[in-house]
Order: sequence, then C-alpha cells, then structure tokens
Amino acid sequence: MKKTFTEREIKDNLLFLKQLAKTFPTVEYAMTEIVNLSSILALPKPTEHFMSDLHGQGDAFEHILNNASGVIRNEIERLFANTLTYDEREALATVVYYPKQKIALELKDIDDHDAWYRYTLRNLITLGRKISSKYTRSKLRKSLDPSYAYIIEELLTARSNFHDLDAYYDEIFDSIIRHEYAERVIVALTDAIKKLSVDRLHIVGDIYDRGTEPHRIIDLLLQHSSVDIQWGNHDILWMGAALGEKTCISGVLTNSFRHNNLDLIENVYGINLRHLLMFAQSTYKNALAFRPRKTSHEDYYNDQEVNIRAKLHKAIFVIMHKLEGQLILRNPNYGLNHRLFLDTIDRVNSTITIDGITYPIKDADFPTINPDNPYELTEEEEAIINELQYSFLHSPRLQKHIKFFIDKGSLYLVSNNNLLYHALVPLNNDGSFKAVDFGDGIARSGKAMFDYIDSEVKRLYFADPDDRKVNELDLMWYLWCGPDSPFFGKDKMTTFERVEIDDSKSHKEKRNAYYKYQDTKELAIRILNEFGITDTDRAVIVNGHIPVEKINGENPIKAEGNLIVIDGGFSKYYQKTTGIAGYTLVYDCRGLYIVAHEPFISLEKAIQENMDIHSTTEVENILATKGQVRVADSDKGVELREEIEQLEMLVAAYEMGFIKENHAYRMVKVPLNK
Repeated sequence: MKKTFTEREIKDNLLFLKQLAKTFPTVEYAMTEIVNLSSILALPKPTEHFMSDLHGQGDAFEHILNNASGVIRNEIERLFANTLTYDEREALATVVYYPKQKIALELKDIDDHDAWYRYTLRNLITLGRKISSKYTRSKLRKSLDPSYAYIIEELLTARSNFHDLDAYYDEIFDSIIRHEYAERVIVALTDAIKKLSVDRLHIVGDIYDRGTEPHRIIDLLLQHSSVDIQWGNHDILWMGAALGEKTCISGVLTNSFRHNNLDLIENVYGINLRHLLMFAQSTYKNALAFRPRKTSHEDYYNDQEVNIRAKLHKAIFVIMHKLEGQLILRNPNYGLNHRLFLDTIDRVNSTITIDGITYPIKDADFPTINPDNPYELTEEEEAIINELQYSFLHSPRLQKHIKFFIDKGSLYLVSNNNLLYHALVPLNNDGSFKAVDFGDGIARSGKAMFDYIDSEVKRLYFADPDDRKVNELDLMWYLWCGPDSPFFGKDKMTTFERVEIDDSKSHKEKRNAYYKYQDTKELAIRILNEFGITDTDRAVIVNGHIPVEKINGENPIKAEGNLIVIDGGFSKYYQKTTGIAGYTLVYDCRGLYIVAHEPFISLEKAIQENMDIHSTTEVENILATKGQVRVADSDKGVELREEIEQLEMLVAAYEMGFIKENHAYRMVKVPLNK
C-alpha cells in the first residue's frame, strides 16, 4: 500500500529529497526505481553460508568454497539425473570447481575438442540458468567477468520460448569456439556459478593456527564479493601480534613452531627469525620436549630440521612466559596471578609447582630464567623480541591480512535476525551475565562488553604504532587467554603444562558457566534479547570455538534450536574428536539447515578422479519458516523498503510542487549489446 505524506514530513526532509532528486530527476525515474525495488522484494532470499574454525586448512576450504558446501553438486544431481551418467555428472562438477585444470585434463584424451566444448557449455548454461534464477539481471551482470558479461548474460537469460533456442545457442557456441574463446568463457561462466551459489559468506572465527595455510584462506576471502568475519581467539592472537603486542608475537610463534608452521612465518609473512635461531642453538643444548607435534624422539635426534624447530620453540616459549608474567604483574585486575609459576621451577629436581601441586617436568634446563627475577628478559631476549616486533609491524602481507580482519570483521554480528559470535557471552555461575573490568575501571557485561572490546580493538588498530601504549595492548593477550574473555571461556590456558607435564590432570581447563547453560532455551533467548533480537521464534545464535563431538552423539543444535555450534572439526587436528571434517550452516530461501562434510583427500584426486567432498544435510529447516523465505523477509528487505519509502516521498514532493521535475533528463533504454 502506497504511503501518504504530509507537507510537514516533506518540508522536514526537503534537503535530503533535493539530493535524491539529482539521481531521480522526474516522477518517471522515481517510479521506475520503486517498481524495480518492489520486484526484488518478491525474489527468493539469496543463500548465506556460515563456517567456523577453519584453522589454516586451505585446501579443504578452497574446495568447499568451489562446491558451495555441496550446493552445486546437488543442483547437478537434480538437473541431470536422467540425462547424464554418474561419471558425467561428477566430471561436470569438477569442471565447475577447477575449470582450467579439468579442461586441460579432459582435452588431453579426446580428439574432437569442439564437440567437448559445445557439450560442456550447454550443460553449464543449464546449471547457470537454474542457479541465477533467484537474482535480477542487474545482480547477475555484476557477478560476471566484464570481458564476457554480454555473452554469458545472453546465454543465461535467453527466453525459454525463444524460437529454435538450440540453434541460437549453437550459433553462439560456434562463434565462441571459432574465435578460441571457449576455455575463457567456461572459466568465466563457472566463476559466476560459484559466486551466485553463495551470496554471502560468514566466517564465525578462527582462520589462524593449527593448519599451514591461513594465508590461502584469507586470500580466497579477499576475492569474495560478500564476506564478514567474527573474530576468533586464534585470530585475535594474530591481530595482537600484528599490532606489535610482544606477548602475542611470542604466542603466535609458540603455536607456529609447535604445529610445525615455520614456512608460514618465514616465507609467507617474511618474519626474520635469524637472531632467534642463533640464540636458540647456542643457548639450549636439549629441547626434546619442545619438538613439533607429530614428530618422534627419532625425528628429533636424526632430523636436523626437527631439532632446529624444537629449539626455536623452546626459546620463544620461555620468552612468552616471561612476557606473560610481566603483563600479569602490570594488570592485577586481570585475575591471572595463578599463572605466575616460573619462580617455582626446581632445576635440580626437575619439578614445578602450579596451583599448589608439584609436578615433575620433562625439561628443567632454563639457563635464561633468573630465580631472583624469573620474568625479566635477558639483554639478548629483549633484543630478539624487539626485532620480532619490528618484523611483525612491517610485514606487508600480514598487515594486509589483518586489515581485512578489521575491514570485514567484528566481535559479533546481527544478520537477518541471527546473532553470530565465535565463542561465548561470559556468565556467572548462576547464569547471569558476568561484568568484567578490562582495565578502564568500568565493569561491563553482555552487549556492552562486546561493543567495548570491538571498539577498543579497532581503536588500537587505527592508532599510530608509536601511540599504542603497552598497557592498552595488553588487552589483546587477555582476550586470547583471559578467564573472562568472550573469546576464550576457560579459567586458564595450560600451554606450559601440555608441553612439560605428563600428568593430564594438570592439563584440565575449567569452562565458563556459559557452557553449563548453553543448551537451555532460556539462556539463548536472554542473549538474543540482550543483542536486540526480539523475534526469537525465528532467530538463532551461531557459535564456533568448541568442536562438536558428533562421533560421541553430540548434537550441534542446542537450546531447542535457538543456538547452533558449527565447529565440526574443519582442521585435521580435531577430526578424530568430531568424526567429521566440518560443518556449513546454510540459510537460503528454504530455511536454515546444517551440512556435514567428510575429509578432503587432495587437490590432485579432486581433479583427476572427480573426488568431491561428500557433504550430507544433517538437519532440515531449523527455523520455523512458513513457505519460501523471500528478500522481503531479510535485512536487505528492510533496506529496500526504506529506499522505496524515500522514493515515494520524493514522488509526493514532485506532486505537491516542493521540487520541480527536471525533464531535461530523459530515460534512455540501453540496447542489450551495449
């Protein structure tokens, strides 16, 4: 129903309406745009995908990005089940995922290249028409490579009742092949299919650590047209390091050496480790306990590379715990005094006392720890961490990647009535929101806490490096491992214990009360309300952080459907715990559902043997949706209705004579081939 406006409303908005009139200078222009926007409201809601805890698993992430979490394969099955064999459908899917590599492989074994091009183009057009059907032509056009936009748009939007459509297609195909454009058009077409299969991608934290290729994941995300990130605890550690916080720098290196990711540090991000390496080799004669994960005693003694990495790990491990001790002493309000234990190391008896319990330790050879001042760096350690700080601050690729986290990221996001954050909202034992003072003298809880942290991280990023105060940067380390951090959610991080102590009792980390109440609908609704979401019948909280142990029967859906944990073990490190290789939460016009992925074998097998990641829809339509979800039901629908109302007000201003139409401008219909 068209809204009516009073003269007062027109006058109050006249300045804005005059600016709007520069874009829509006549009633005709404005009405055309109103009709256009209204038609978009009736379209099916575009597809959103939610993923979390990618942990550097670049190969699997690229494949899932290419297959749209199984969406493309499912469409191929629906469209070609009766016309193509299983092998032909699998080969077509691989062409979509890896067009250049698959084309080279296919053409190597056949004589009639032209026939293969025609066959493949025709199938891709059928697939592309189906996937693009929920979008306007304008949206479709924007997704296309400009060099081939006209050709592909014409192929995808040709009228189904076009006279002799097959002959029309054949003429276009012949022209493409004759001018040796077939491969380039296929690549551009498959790129458009992948872009249109997933309109928006939400990464709910933890791109970094564990796996070797977080940089590859970020580079792929940089190319995505619509992506957002909710920072995870591993991301915030890297962000702190990129800001120059020394404890975070030592933490990043400790994790990287422990997981054998030296190449990421040196060759990807160009961090200079020369001084640290020389110091480690000259200072530590034995570092067996610090060897990288999944290496053996024999590897340490027989493989020089393993030996070097173990000593690097030990050297930075000691520096990290010294720096952490200094940070704890600077910030008594952080409540981390229980992590001050370097002074309890008994080098003679090889023991340490933590939380009042004395444990044997594997390695007590710490010549740089002064018993009288255990948290003081030696002069050489101080020089090393200063050099490392310079390298992190001046790594172009790292700074580019962290800027992406700032530009596209936040601590939380409310999107289409859903609340996204990586880990938790800190709670007291009774389930109430916990108020925490992060150093400015004000205790905040719930949304106020999240907003404060989000703004502080961004303020620190945009500050001049010389103006970043040490005690302000300390916040980044606390967010990584502090007991009341909304990124962490445990009473302590037992890094030292897991490396040095065999007794697994020392490894235990008590979770925040959030995880006690996580499966209750009452908590989920309170959190949704806290973040401004009142329509809780069709709203969910999306979490990552704690892997879902599906292998043990754990359900990712909590709180009667109002909370979903989507950490399904994307990283190989967690797959024995979860029993799967990750989840994707899909929200499209049908509703909200979870897709579980099997492990990715290899890029080579994916291309040569058409080995896709098998993905299974675990749960259908979590939200209580009635009928098809349309653009009108989304955040975009709210924006469009606001734009329509503004245009209707402009039309009213024209009709009431407050603004004169500019008929010097005439609407020009541009021919399709221009």
